[in-house]
Amino acid sequence: MVNLKSLPDIEAASLSDEKDRKIAALEVENQRLRKVRDALIERVESGAGHKPAPYAAFEHSVVLAEQVRERTEALNLAMEELKASNKALSRAREEAETSRQRLSDAIESIADGFVLFDREQRLIQTNSRFRSYWRHAGLAAPVPGADIDTVKALALSSGLIVEEHSYEDAEGAVFLLANGRWVQMTERRTREGGLVVLYSDITEVKNSAMARQMKALEESERWIRVVTDHVPALIAYVGADLSVQFCNRVYEQWYGRDGISPLGRRLAQVHSDDFYQRLLPQILEVLDGHPVTFEFEETGEYGEQSYMLRSYVPNRDESGQVTGFFVLIRDITDRRKTAMALEQAYDDLDRRVRERTAALTDLNQQLRQEIAERATVEARLRDAKQEADRANLSKTKFLAAVSHDLLQPLNAARLFTSALQEQSFGPRAEGLVRSVSTSLDDVENLLGTLVDISKLDAGVITPDLTAFDLRDLLNNLAREFRQMALAEGIQLSFVPCSAVVHSDSQLLARILRNFLTNAIRYTDSGRILLGCRREPGHVVLQVWDTGSGIPQDKLTEIFQEFKRIRPRRGQADKGLGLGLAIVDKIAGMLGHEVSVSSVEGKGSVFSVRVPLGVLPSVRPVRRAASKPQLGEGLSGARVWVIDNDLAICRGMETLLEGWQCRVVTAVSAEDLAAKTDVAGAPVDLILADYHLDNDENGVDAVACINGQRAQPAPVLMITANYSNELKQHIRELGYLLMNKPVKPLKLRSVLHHVMQR
Repeated sequence: MVNLKSLPDIEAASLSDEKDRKIAALEVENQRLRKVRDALIERVESGAGHKPAPYAAFEHSVVLAEQVRERTEALNLAMEELKASNKALSRAREEAETSRQRLSDAIESIADGFVLFDREQRLIQTNSRFRSYWRHAGLAAPVPGADIDTVKALALSSGLIVEEHSYEDAEGAVFLLANGRWVQMTERRTREGGLVVLYSDITEVKNSAMARQMKALEESERWIRVVTDHVPALIAYVGADLSVQFCNRVYEQWYGRDGISPLGRRLAQVHSDDFYQRLLPQILEVLDGHPVTFEFEETGEYGEQSYMLRSYVPNRDESGQVTGFFVLIRDITDRRKTAMALEQAYDDLDRRVRERTAALTDLNQQLRQEIAERATVEARLRDAKQEADRANLSKTKFLAAVSHDLLQPLNAARLFTSALQEQSFGPRAEGLVRSVSTSLDDVENLLGTLVDISKLDAGVITPDLTAFDLRDLLNNLAREFRQMALAEGIQLSFVPCSAVVHSDSQLLARILRNFLTNAIRYTDSGRILLGCRREPGHVVLQVWDTGSGIPQDKLTEIFQEFKRIRPRRGQADKGLGLGLAIVDKIAGMLGHEVSVSSVEGKGSVFSVRVPLGVLPSVRPVRRAASKPQLGEGLSGARVWVIDNDLAICRGMETLLEGWQCRVVTAVSAEDLAAKTDVAGAPVDLILADYHLDNDENGVDAVACINGQRAQPAPVLMITANYSNELKQHIRELGYLLMNKPVKPLKLRSVLHHVMQR
């Protein structure tokens, strides 16, 4: 873009105008001074009559001389300034002329055509390159003063511009001139509103682009021909004049009769007259803009008959006019013959089907009869299976429901044997008592396992998920199993843990008991470790042993029911193979992950992954009854026992008295009231069975007793009911809970705990 103010000639013209204005101002000032001078002279002359003539003349001459001197000095000064201005103006004119000549030379040296318009869009200046465009076309170049519209109209009407193209990504229009050159027009606005237009010669770029396009088209055509020549179909393109403008090799071989190629020939020349007349309706339809597909039978050059499937597709230009059509011809002779053969085969098959249908009708009737008989048998089998499922479910529910009655005599026997073990009868009798106790342990384990698996299958056990500290649970398990391990010659190590977890404490304890039982059972010698590992958000409780280990192919099998691995020591396994099956079911209810890893001959590790929990901020405080200071042990502890089974009462009384406790037993709250003063007699613990006679329960009996006392007594509720509702109810009442069969060591630990509060 050219800035007119930046041009030297424009600056010189501006300087000249400034000098002219100054000269004009000086001339006006001189004129004014002359008038003043004349007025003063006239005034002096008019006032001479009031003074003496010689003096007046002298004074007048003095004043006049002074004024003339002043005016002369001012005039001389103005003339000096005028001379300086004239010199500056001359220098400016010379510089402007030099700058104008340099600008003209620079514009002439531009390789592009140059045109300059003023703010009224009138031509100011052009260069020789722009004028050469007109000269080569035999035209006179536009003269200064012509407007831009006239110049454009003249270029178009005179034939100077042959073609004009516009592109979105180009800066301006592209023209093909009469001399065969391509130029690109670029317009720029000047600051005064004028316009500078440059015409850049892009002939070489255009020719190069066209050459690349032609090469790309040739390459594309070559690939199209390579592809179409290998297509097993006749492909051609027919123009609007019905001449074949393109065809592939297959088309050329089929219609190139007498060695003459169909390319460039009209369809009327390629085909026979009869065949062309048959094709003409479809040709007219495709030229009307409608695609057509049809089948014709044709005769080849050597007389062979072929069935051809033809497709004509119209080709349209940008305006939507049909400029020709594409031809696709496929040889369907084999398909036609196959169709005819299939039609014949279909007729034969239809006849054979009718014959076969008649033969199959009787067989179908027989099959229907057999199907009806099988359906009857299947219905009987389903009924039998449903009956077996109901029986199995009834059995399961029965075992779960009668657990209380099954465990009652076992509980009594355990109490009596525990009481006997407290006595001294001699080595032989003590051995017999230990044998009885061991047998009862085995019966308890087997019966408890059967009851547990039945309850789990029946769905009567629901987890009671709460947050609790692992400390007491792990300490109790360590004390419980340490003696059992020592009896087998095994060392049980225990790593305490005080983490708070969210689980069911009793069910989690059952999982760990089964882990410890298996560890003792399958370890000949060495040690067992009970501990835990902390993980983000979880605690992994683990039982390690140095036993015989488990084969890798048995690691998943051991969690199935009634699956056992015989201990290496060769002793008979008294279990039923349900321990780990119970672990798997309990873990599934709790949502805990159970895993096992083992090295055969070195040992195993069983793990259960439990989520961490948060204890409530406010924990309930149980009211404790006032008790006398008893000193060491349980001597003098006052215990009331309520159980509807007299054998249980006698066994509990014998056991507790062996611990120097003072015991009162009763079968109901009324029976206890008849034997002691329930309102005022001191008591340290009420030990009550949940299931009593006459549809009563231990909770109601204890409530009746504590309701009569000024200070409620601590309560230990014993039950074979594992339901979550009962555990929650007893916990809300602030009672202790113990499940049957009662383990004497655990009972003694509870008594110590109650007495020490």
